[in-house]
Amino acid sequence: MKKIDFLKPIFNFLFIGLFITTLSRIFLFFLFQERVSQTPNYWHIFPIGLRMDLILLCYILFLPTLLICLFPDALLKKIRVFFTIYFVLFLSLILFMELATPNFIGQYDTRPNQLFIEYLIYPKEVIQLLYKGYLLSIIATFIIITAFIYVLIKRRKKLFGIVPAAYKTKLILFPLIAFLLFFGARSSLTSKRPINSSNAIFSTDQLTNCMGLNSFYTVAFALYSIKNEGNSDKVYGKMNPDEAIARVKKYMNVSDNDFIDKEYPLLHNQYSDTLVAKPYNVVIILEESLGAEYVGCLGGLPLTPEFDKLSKEGLLFTNLYCTGTRSVRGIEAVVTGFLPSPSESVVKLSNSQSDFYTIASLLKSKGYDTSFIYGGMDNFDNMGSFFNGNGFDNLIDEEHFDPKKSVFHATWGWSDEDVMKKANDYFRSLKTKPFVSLIFSSSNHEPFEYPEGRIKLYDKQKNTVNNAMKYADYSIGKFFEMAKKEGYYKNTIFIVIADHNTRTYGKHLVPIHKFHIPALIIGPGFSKGEKYSKLCSQIDMQPTLLSKIGMNVITPMPGRNLFLLPENTKGRAIMQFNDINAFRVDNQVIIMQPNKDPLQFRVEKDTIFTPVTLNKELAKDALAHVITASYLYKERKYNFKENKKK
Repeated sequence: MKKIDFLKPIFNFLFIGLFITTLSRIFLFFLFQERVSQTPNYWHIFPIGLRMDLILLCYILFLPTLLICLFPDALLKKIRVFFTIYFVLFLSLILFMELATPNFIGQYDTRPNQLFIEYLIYPKEVIQLLYKGYLLSIIATFIIITAFIYVLIKRRKKLFGIVPAAYKTKLILFPLIAFLLFFGARSSLTSKRPINSSNAIFSTDQLTNCMGLNSFYTVAFALYSIKNEGNSDKVYGKMNPDEAIARVKKYMNVSDNDFIDKEYPLLHNQYSDTLVAKPYNVVIILEESLGAEYVGCLGGLPLTPEFDKLSKEGLLFTNLYCTGTRSVRGIEAVVTGFLPSPSESVVKLSNSQSDFYTIASLLKSKGYDTSFIYGGMDNFDNMGSFFNGNGFDNLIDEEHFDPKKSVFHATWGWSDEDVMKKANDYFRSLKTKPFVSLIFSSSNHEPFEYPEGRIKLYDKQKNTVNNAMKYADYSIGKFFEMAKKEGYYKNTIFIVIADHNTRTYGKHLVPIHKFHIPALIIGPGFSKGEKYSKLCSQIDMQPTLLSKIGMNVITPMPGRNLFLLPENTKGRAIMQFNDINAFRVDNQVIIMQPNKDPLQFRVEKDTIFTPVTLNKELAKDALAHVITASYLYKERKYNFKENKKK
């Protein structure tokens, strides 16, 4: 054994790393045992976990192993500080990621992923959120990490010190060591591609599957996957764009004669059912995290008395599903009508920062005033850049509020009622000019802060999601109370819709029940107290709304005008959950996972999934929607050009 003593730093790093990840996995198992133990063969998370941990650690060990084996001892001693820094840094990062995992799973039902990285861009909001919601966890993590680093540095010579060895011996053993390291990193000699996170999938419960991974790996893989942004064929499979677009068109209730430009394959005429001399204003109220489970008139908790009353004044969508779990995904669907894909929302992607279709760019060309009104900073999630480049001329954010005239400022900005008052004042100032506006709420966001004395608490503790829901609903009521007194009200179409639900979790690969959201349209042409109960998607809302605006328009949106949808046409919804895509038609859902064959289930009550034989044509339709999104984005073919003609 003395001949391989020079590998002692490598072995020590490997054992410490495995100890951290294995101990964390055991802890997570017991923390979520009630959920995980429902999965058949749940114990697979441990051998799978060991395999994935070894892959990660072998990748990290490539450089130091190469140096130790190929450099003579004299040179190694000169760079011994490098080994200490390298090993301590990576072990500390591995430990930090595992310490952060329980709270992240509690919020997002999965291990840290790209969201973990994205939030680091907004330190102000995130620091306040962590301080108010996770202070004890932060203190505990800081103490543990500090103590861990202290012990490693203090024992660095014993753990990571250079052990002398005959240079000839090291060179002789190097091929074997290199092979073992290579094998450990690939974890396979027969597979054409290295083992990756998809190999950890053995059940239909995504939380159980992610237990077999480690959090350093999931975050590193998320960073690596950014290069596949817009390359859906590298995620779910390949399809010719022409075939994909043809399949998408099948789901659009648009006549072939109304597609007007081959260069822009989805650009088409959309007709209003009634033409008016003065087309209507449009106000989109995008409600943060307002899931159907919190809405009384949809059978949820009794938290929305104002919304429930308003539902009797317009068209309520009772079977509507959001396209994702982030605000930018909701903005993408509602404001642009774009299809969800495994890449990031177009709000944050480079090719869509200008000349990308939005309802604002459409109506701006018709002489409308265009605005975005938000109580926080519009640079959050790149909203300001996206809106500014795509038709929104007036961005009203946190800095445009007068503290003396406002009610309450929270972690995420000014309160919902401040935002609603600001919006009403702005619309009133426009007098007779037509306008389209996106109002984005934020009070219903952790840490759930809102002003005192506005609502009767549902929960005894003040800052809870249920109480924040009630306050958000209170603010909606206040807005309509103000708007009804203004001249613009009767000439405006209002849509109140959620961006997504709150924490999205469930035992299935895609927890469909957590994608169910409300939408209500009030305005000219929309029947009072009517309900639309067929399955539909967020991307259907804008085409449906525009059918009542009072003028004909041209758009590239693949969503449906639900008013023209034939009775015998089945409803459709598309949902993106992390890197998993669900394509649902009626009660059949296709689940697509990265580097896996698609699965099909029959869904009942959104929570009962029964595996069925895969319908290959339906699976191709599902893939086509993702391929089309990728193609339109990459080729910049999802825009609005008023001068395009037949």
